[in-house]
Order: sequence, then C-alpha cells, then structure tokens
Amino acid sequence: MPNTQNTHQVKAADSGAVYSPRLCNEDLAPTRDQNWSWYNIFSFWMSDVHSMGGYVVAASFFTLGLASWQVLLCLLVGICIVQLCANLVAKPSQMAGVPYAVICRQAFGVFGANIPAVIRGLIAFAWYGIQTYLAANALMLVLLKFWPSLSALTQSSLFGLSHLGWLCFATMWILQAMVFWHGMSAIKRFIDIAGPAVYVVMLSLAGWIVYKTGFDGISFTLASKSLSTGEQTWQMITATALVVSYFSGPLLNFGDFSRYGKSMGEIRRGNRWGLPFNFLLFSIVTVVIVSGTQSLFGRMITDPIETVSRVGNDLAVAIGLLTMITATIGINIVANFVSPAFDFSNCSPQKISFRTGGMIAAVGSILLTPWNLFNSPELIHYTLDVLGAFIGPLFGILIADFYLIKRGQVFVDDLFDDTPKGKYWYRNGFNPKAIGALVPSVAVGLIISFIPALHEVANFSWFIGVLLGGVTYRWLAREERIVVTTSRFNPNVAAQKE
Repeated sequence: MPNTQNTHQVKAADSGAVYSPRLCNEDLAPTRDQNWSWYNIFSFWMSDVHSMGGYVVAASFFTLGLASWQVLLCLLVGICIVQLCANLVAKPSQMAGVPYAVICRQAFGVFGANIPAVIRGLIAFAWYGIQTYLAANALMLVLLKFWPSLSALTQSSLFGLSHLGWLCFATMWILQAMVFWHGMSAIKRFIDIAGPAVYVVMLSLAGWIVYKTGFDGISFTLASKSLSTGEQTWQMITATALVVSYFSGPLLNFGDFSRYGKSMGEIRRGNRWGLPFNFLLFSIVTVVIVSGTQSLFGRMITDPIETVSRVGNDLAVAIGLLTMITATIGINIVANFVSPAFDFSNCSPQKISFRTGGMIAAVGSILLTPWNLFNSPELIHYTLDVLGAFIGPLFGILIADFYLIKRGQVFVDDLFDDTPKGKYWYRNGFNPKAIGALVPSVAVGLIISFIPALHEVANFSWFIGVLLGGVTYRWLAREERIVVTTSRFNPNVAAQKE
C-alpha cells in the first residue's frame, strides 16, 4: 500500500539486496500486503463496468439491428477475451508484487519503462478530466432539479465553464482526491461498496420500469432496421472488438491492482465473476431500462442520470442520482487515478510519491479544461485516438516479453538495479528492441486513426496493435529468449502463488 515518500535506499525484505533510489520508493517496491481476495478483484471490475460510459456502451450494442442472442453472444465473446487478457497481464505483477510501470522494466529497461509509464499516465490523465467533468455535470443536473434558483449561476462562465459548473467540478475533484489520498486500502473499501450499490439502483430502476410498462414494453432488440447475413456478421465482429477496446485502458495497467492479489487463483476467480457474469447481467439490466424508456417516455434514453431523474419520488431520485455519481467516482479512481499515480512516480521515485503522482494528474485535469474538449468532438476524437494507438502495442510487447522471451520469470531485484550488471539494464537502461517494436506498431495505429478510408478498421486498432507489437518484439528479441529455471534455486526469481 502506498506510503509516504522515502528518500533513502530501499532494502529488499527477502533477498537483502539494496534497491537503487533512482528506481524505488515505498510505493513502487514489492508490496508485502498481498491481501486482496477474489471479491476485491470482482469489485474492481464492477466499478469499471458500472459507469455512465459503460451504461451507454452496453445499450448501444442493442441498437445495431442484431437479434438479442447475437448481441449477448458478442458481449460474451468480447468480455471473455478481456478476461483472458486480464489473467495474462495480472500474472507478472502478482508474482513480483509491483505495479505496471515497474513490471514494464522487464521489456523496456529500468529507465526505458518510463516510456510506457508516461504514455499510460497521459491516457489516464485525459480520461480523468473527462470523467470528472461528466460526474460534475450530473451533479449539476441534480442540484438544478432540486434547487432551480441555482440556474442563475449558469448564466456566466469562466474559461468556458459556468460558475455552477466550476462548483460541481471542484466538489467532484475534492471528493475523488479525498478517497485517493488515503491510499489503496481506502480505494479498496470504496470500490467494494460503490459497485454493488449501483446494482441496487439499476435493479430497482429496472423493476420500476417493468412495473410501469409491463413485460410487453421491454424489447431486447432496440432497432427496427434489418440487416443481411453479411452485415449481421460484420456488426457482431465489430461489437466484439468494441467491448475489448472499451476495457483496453484499465486492462493495460491491471497489474497496479493484481499486485495486491493473494494468489493468481484468487485473481482468476475475481476476473471470472467480475467480467463475463457481471458484464452480461449488467447489459441485460441496461437493455431492460433503455427499452423501457422508449415505451414509457416515447423515446430511447441512454443517459442513466436522465432516466433516474424521471422517477416520480424525489427521495428515490436523490438516492439514485447520488449512487450513479458515486459509481462514476469509483471508475475514475480505479481507471484514471491509480495508474498515473504509479506511472508518474516511476519517472522520479524520490521526488514523486504515489500521492504526488496522482495529484499531478488531478491538477492536470483542470488545466486540460475537459469541458472545452467536449465542445470540439473532432479534437477529443483525435486526442484519444492518438493516445489509444499506443495501448495495443504496449500490451503486446509486455505479454510477448514475459511469456515468450522471459518464459514467465521475473527477477525482482533486477527491476530495481540501475547498474550494468542488472538483467534489465540492456543499453544504458533502455531496451532498443522494445522501443524498435513500439515505434512502427504505433505508427500503423496512427495511420489507421487519421485516414478516413480506414475508419472501419479503426475499431480493430487494439487487436492490430497487440499483434504488431507482440510479433515484432518477439522477432527482434528472439536471441534473448531465456532458459527456464526454478525459483527455488534462485531466490531473486519471483514465484507464482496459486
């Protein structure tokens, strides 16, 4: 669990090795608190799924013109791919007890790891501001519903945001910072509550809609257009790819959380319940609500905040809206606060602690003025596409390095060794082969993003990036493939706990 910054050398608890202060602080060092059970991992994914963005994404799949069984099949296949990838990326961090930024030192070198760390941190940086703005906007709708007189504060603006908008944004910003400031234990407790709380609201809302419309008012196919067999197949493949792409950010740095897992068995169990089971149930509840709004209000409403606000009872509305906002805080902390905290700390361990790294992202989210990004959809589209072009290749290189080159071994002490004798020193702390695999793979992703004619292919950019990054790195590093040794003969090698 993250603690205060340590400006001295850190001594490894088991091997007696002294870790370089240029590479280590108490937050980045192998954790001794691997106490997360399957339920904590399950709650992590619940917080990731149960957001306003997840609600809209799940509902949108039912508007593609596909039959309900086809949509559910796409969701199941997509989320099973996410589950498989989550298990793969979780293993090295759980074995070594280190976050994503540190485990990247295996592939990119002890200093080269700052490249993937900063990239992932910037992606979270952008999304953190956007999610905070969305939550603030939801809070503003709640306040205006119960106190209409506050509308006077929306008449003037500062840097593109109304005065009431600034108050709401500041409120959400402070609430998230308060949870984060208390460290991973507080975050764990928060997500353990936030995810299940949203289920209570969603199930209650679904029950209310069914009560109002009857089962005849619920349709599992939310579009009237008819598609040919070829069009249906293409839409199913596209929907499956979009499921994986939606989770690609949290998936990349899942090691930030799996490092706290008691064992890989617990993590796999948490992934199994938190992904296929949880996502499908959430999707079914979502489509009941969305299709019910079409019958009840005459139009399809994909914004859960608006749907909850239409419930007649004011107390129910208040509880529902506040729970939705709480869920958004949960997803933002999980997906966009923890990651830059570790990633930026990795760049300068003795100057940037876990808390400092997170606050850099928090302050940066204000400077980003995400509300202005929303005024320019084209700008936000290209900004996120450019950052997203890096996610697939980084994942592919990380997986190829650990499973195909390092053969499932992690030399923990060498992750913190900044001398040429360290296994991950490579060339002055950088691995040219990993960087050489990253650059062309990212270039292909950028080309796909910026050429309109390749728009259809853009939905598969994550898969293309994973394939290009992994295959290119496997070929470049083919001569470095190590021979498997057992950890009992080498105390420096992390062992897997089942």
